[in-house]
Amino acid sequence: MRVSAKADYALRALIEIAVRADGTAVSAEQLGKAQGIPHGFLQAILADLRRADIVVSQRGQSGGWRFARKPESVTVADVIRAVDGPLVSVYGLRPEAVEYDDSAQVLQHVWIAARHSLRNVFEQVTIQQLADGTLPPQVAALTEDDDAWQPH
Repeated sequence: MRVSAKADYALRALIEIAVRADGTAVSAEQLGKAQGIPHGFLQAILADLRRADIVVSQRGQSGGWRFARKPESVTVADVIRAVDGPLVSVYGLRPEAVEYDDSAQVLQHVWIAARHSLRNVFEQVTIQQLADGTLPPQVAALTEDDDAWQPH
């Protein structure tokens, strides 16, 4: 799996909004500076997140961006889908829509299994957990295996 810059920036921006305990709106400029995200790129990301009802913008002197719903209800999967589309796609198709000839049909099962594995992590981790610096125990356990940290 490849995590896009767009998904990474979106998650970092949302964590930055969530760590502000008072829940006030944060300007795109503040978000960009705090996380080193290029302003134009961030504006496009925030627009995607707004279309997905993850954030709302507030105009005016104390304007900026804030969550449209509670950060504990927004998952990593929600964010990735908002900015990049489906978690797994094959040639732009969802795994269940891909068709193979007889000898390669088993590949579809590999793509389905991969999507299921990603869901098991991405749908459990919320933005609030990331802002708190915590992970669900099942996800944290996956990082305890030394092999998880090794490139292959």
